[in-house]
Amino acid sequence: MRRAAVFPALLLCLLWTGAQGEDQSSSQTQVSTDVWTELKELRDMAIEHRIKIHRLEQDSKATQVRVTASESKNAVLESRVSFIEKYVEEFKRANGVLDNRISSREKEVEGLHRENADPIAPVTASENKSTDHPQVAFSAGLNDSGAIGPFKAATTLKYSKVFTNIGQAYNPTTGIFTAPVRGVYYFRFNTWESRSSVHTSVELHLNDKMKMRLFDYNDSVGYLSASNSMVLQVEKGDVVNIVLSTGYGVYDDSYNRMIFSGFLLFPQ
Repeated sequence: MRRAAVFPALLLCLLWTGAQGEDQSSSQTQVSTDVWTELKELRDMAIEHRIKIHRLEQDSKATQVRVTASESKNAVLESRVSFIEKYVEEFKRANGVLDNRISSREKEVEGLHRENADPIAPVTASENKSTDHPQVAFSAGLNDSGAIGPFKAATTLKYSKVFTNIGQAYNPTTGIFTAPVRGVYYFRFNTWESRSSVHTSVELHLNDKMKMRLFDYNDSVGYLSASNSMVLQVEKGDVVNIVLSTGYGVYDDSYNRMIFSGFLLFPQ
């Protein structure tokens, strides 16, 4: 009886112990599963963080490259700015030297003006005196007709191509210069001929009196020329002209081979 009572008790103990073992094993299995799940999540998070760190490192390198390039550009710009600043300083110094030279020259000019203050008055008076009389100068070419003469009588040559006629003292219609004031005048004239076996001769006349004569003979095919000049003391109203001598010829064309000129050297 006693053994029979103990057996069921033992059986109950074994059943209870087995139940406890199954509950403990199930609990351990659940804990292990949770740990692996958490480890997996931690591993995934670690991988994600590594990827982010790698990207950040790449971005940091790219940023560093841009910063380095920017620093290089800044260095170039700073070098250029430094060069320009030096150039500006040199330019300022050069301008300063030029300013000093200009100031020195201005002072020299002012000194010369002061030194020449006295001589200026007589010169100005002389200029005013000269303006009381007309300024006289003329120069004219003969014409474009080619051969002129010979004629049976002495003929005044009419230099019709006027180049200069200051004071209007020369008359191209008559070929005569009339002195507007008493004074000393300079006159120049020439002769030119291209025809073969032709004598050429022209004369400078003052009030119908010959003062000079040019003469030549063209004895072959070609041309000849001669020129001369005179300084004459002329009274107001005196006339001066060039005369083609009797029986002689001259030649002129668009090349202005024959010229009659004169001007007032100074009044008296």
